[in-house]
Amino acid sequence: MNFPFQRVLVPLGLSALVVVAWQAQGWAGVALVAGGLVMWGLLHVTRLMTVLKRAADRPKGYVDSAVMLNAKLRPGVNLLHVMALTRSLGELQSAEGANPEVFRWADSGGSEVTCTFEHGRLTHWSLQRPLAEAGTEAPGPTLGA
Repeated sequence: MNFPFQRVLVPLGLSALVVVAWQAQGWAGVALVAGGLVMWGLLHVTRLMTVLKRAADRPKGYVDSAVMLNAKLRPGVNLLHVMALTRSLGELQSAEGANPEVFRWADSGGSEVTCTFEHGRLTHWSLQRPLAEAGTEAPGPTLGA
């Protein structure tokens, strides 16, 4: 769904849900829908706080395994989902406030995953691995999506 569309359709859909609840059950229906919406909002805030708390306890831009992160990524996920996977804030590579945003996560072995987010959604990513010590080259970067 297009990003500006969500800004219009979600509030309209929620308003329509409240109107339908009013027509079906009166104030009891409105209270039920409002309670459900508040619960939904609280669940999202709780998830956000949990992810940010875990990320605050780790070094910025660090991930346990960049290869495993590369395998778990998929296009369209948001930055919060990637932060939940890495349990770390990404190291910002682009200018602050620029679109697209580019973040990088690295592991202790020298492998790096660079992710590009447009409007908060992952569009593509690349894995960069260090060169092997025996003079042979490691496989080149892989692109997702």
